[in-house]
Order: sequence, then C-alpha cells, then structure tokens
Amino acid sequence: MASVIDDGGGRKRIAFVRADGKRPAVRLGKVTAAQAERIKLRIEDLISAAATGTPIDDETSRWLAALPDDAHAKLAKVELVAPRSGERANLAGFIDRFIDNRPGMKEHTRLNWIQVKRWLVKHFGESRAIQSIDAAAAEDWRAFMLKAGLGENTVRRHIGRARQLFKLAIRHGLYRGLNPFDGMDATVRADKARQFFVTRAMIDKVMEVIPHAQWRLLIALSRYGGLRCPSETLALKWADVDWEHNRIRVPSPKTEHHKGKESRMIPLFPELRKPLLDVFDEAEPGAEFVITRYREKYQCLGTQFKRYILQAGVALWPKPWHNMRSTRETELSETYPIHVVCAWLGNNRAVAQEHYLQITDTHFESAAAGPDGGEKKSGAESGAARPALAGIEPQRGKSADKKSPVLPGVAEGCGNMRSQQVPATGFEPVTSGLGNQRSIQLSYAGSFEHAIVVAGADQVYSG
Repeated sequence: MASVIDDGGGRKRIAFVRADGKRPAVRLGKVTAAQAERIKLRIEDLISAAATGTPIDDETSRWLAALPDDAHAKLAKVELVAPRSGERANLAGFIDRFIDNRPGMKEHTRLNWIQVKRWLVKHFGESRAIQSIDAAAAEDWRAFMLKAGLGENTVRRHIGRARQLFKLAIRHGLYRGLNPFDGMDATVRADKARQFFVTRAMIDKVMEVIPHAQWRLLIALSRYGGLRCPSETLALKWADVDWEHNRIRVPSPKTEHHKGKESRMIPLFPELRKPLLDVFDEAEPGAEFVITRYREKYQCLGTQFKRYILQAGVALWPKPWHNMRSTRETELSETYPIHVVCAWLGNNRAVAQEHYLQITDTHFESAAAGPDGGEKKSGAESGAARPALAGIEPQRGKSADKKSPVLPGVAEGCGNMRSQQVPATGFEPVTSGLGNQRSIQLSYAGSFEHAIVVAGADQVYSG
C-alpha cells in the first residue's frame, strides 16, 4: 500500500497510491529506517481509513495529535488529513465557531454551550488541539468536573454537548477516530431525593405576603397551571387567554423547534381565574404580555421567590419552580388520564414518570387505611391526622366558583427540612456551573423592586 524510498544521505520518503490513481509522496527528511517503517504503518492506516470511510484508530489519532505542525502539514498536503488552522484545530476556536454559526440559537441554549466551553477550556486549555483529546482524556475531564463540585446531572449534560461538538468535528474532517465521548453516560436522571410535594396550604401562606398581583400570578401559573417558569410564564399573552371557553394557549419556547410543539392548550383552572383577573385589572391599555414587570434578563425570579417563601414562614423546599410544576402534574394525574395530563403539562409519559410524578405520604396512608377507610371519610372530616386521597372531583371548565380538587400532600410544617435564610443584599454568589445551584442562607422582607439580582453568565434558571 505504501513503500519507503531512500533518497540518499539518510533522507527518506514514503510513496503510496491514492484512490484517484495518483502517486504522491511524503518526504521525511533524515530519519532511520526503523522510524521510516513506523511512519509508513501510520500512513497506511490513514490510507485505509480514507478508502473505507471508517475512523482511524485511537493510537493513530494520538500520533497525529502529537505531530508538529510542519509534519502534519506534509500529510495534509497529500490529502491524508485535514489541514490544521488556528481557528479550526484548537478547542476554544472550534467551539466559538460552532456557536457563531448558529445565529438563531436561543439565549438559554447559547449559555449552555458557553458553559461547556468554559469547562472544556478550564481543563484542556484554549489552544489544545481537538485531535489530541481521546477517550482517556474525556474520562479525565469528567472526573475533573465532578471533583470541582458539579452535580452528576450537570456533568452528564456537558458530556452530551461535548459529544455533539466532536460529532460535528468528525463530520467536517477535523477529528479522525472514534468520538472520544461515545460510551460515556450523558443521560440526565431525576434526583428523587429533591422531589417535594408543595401543598396548597403552603402556597396560600406565600401568597399572603406577596404585595404584587403579577408575582402572585407567576406562582399560580406554575403551581396550578403547570407552566414552566420563566420561559412559558413570560411568553404568555392576553390573546392566549380564552375567557369564553375557559382555555389558555401556552406558548412553549423550550419545545417550539419541534413541529406541533410550539404551544399547548390547558384549561383555565379555577385557581388561575382570580390571579389572572387581578393582573388584567391592573394592565395598561393595549398591553400584550400578561407578565410585564419581570422581563429583564438580570432579574432572578428564583432568588426573590425564595425570599417570599421564607418571609411567609414556610420552610424552603428544593427546586421551588420545578417542584410546583411536578406537584401539579402529580395532583392532576389522580383525577385525569395520564395522556390528558401530559398534553396539558407539555411532556410525555416517560418524562412525567422520571422527572415529575411523585409518590407522596398520602399514597402510603391511603393504601394502609384500605378501600373503606380511604373512601368514606377524609382525614379532615374524620378528625384523624391521615389526609385522604379519595373524593377528588374533576374540574369543569366553567365552574370557576367551585373549589378545585385538593390532593393533600406532605405536611405543611416540613420539619425534616433544614431552615434557610436569604441575605437582604439581593445578590447571589456565582454558581460553579450550569445547573449547579448552591444553597442560599437568607432572610428578607421587602418588595421585588428592591431586590433585583444580577445573574452571572453561568447562572441559568428554569421553571
């Protein structure tokens, strides 16, 4: 396939036949016969990979990565490898190019990629040649992130995005060999220990301390409408509220790139009517968006929400926005078919089962009480401490004055949770990585206007 030719004076070259019939040669200069033979074997590997369309093996990949630029350029000249260039070959430049070539990328997505770049560069360095990153280096990167304190799910997300980057590099001929991130676990799994059922009594207490109608509506939309906050709550417009037919069209920026997933319809649940009307009465003439006060990127709704929770004397629960949405899906699934609930919440059964549906104390207590004890009387009616699961009535669209179905959940006291306090400064410490939020110890009383939080570039909050 290839042969070593002695040019005299210790100089050698390797000649080979390309698929197009041409016979190029790679001049090696002064090398020993043993060195020339080893290089010939590597060149034969490259020729074979090019002819069969298969990736080169890891050993040849490492050899290529370690070559000086001038030696690599000789191989590129005879079209055995893609040429190196500062922007295309180094890690930071390649990721920047990847991000810049996607002008329609959402801000949240762009921040995710910036986080991946940050952690890759932090470990490998900006000028690291992407070809030099093999499977062992990828595993080292994973260990580096875990040691730095990132959560397991955050690390898996970063690995999944790094895999996408290298898949693109392979497709463009910038990386030869198997994707170093293939085979690494990139599946995000639910942390069941952080699931929490947010009872109606807890929300009622929080609502009592909030002076602003729009803030109360933000909470109601998440807890009783199941909307993602802030993406879906801030996207909601008055034109989306169908008062006559008791329905709300929910725009979904997270899933709008999937055909047919640009929005979904939910009932105008009785719990949403009054908060919506309160905001409607205060709205400026011609207002387009339902929520108008908290739309700036630097305003951190999560931090202010935690202040309100603690101000109300309620123990701070994990993942405040997500667990309200999770609670609502659990609650609705007790009354309506799961395919209906998933359509309203905007997810599928697998996602609901893994990340949203909860097993509560009520389920255990109702089962222990047996069918008679669970159906005849609720805990409140019988005077017993046991909350009841039965007796939930389906919500009708136009029964705005009726009480909505109640599913008692975890005890309001939440004595097993550690009390936390939040500083009045309104500034959060920068998190160590995307999705890795540190605990906050604060106590605060005051309005949102006096507590605008400037979020760092690596802080991303989702509902």
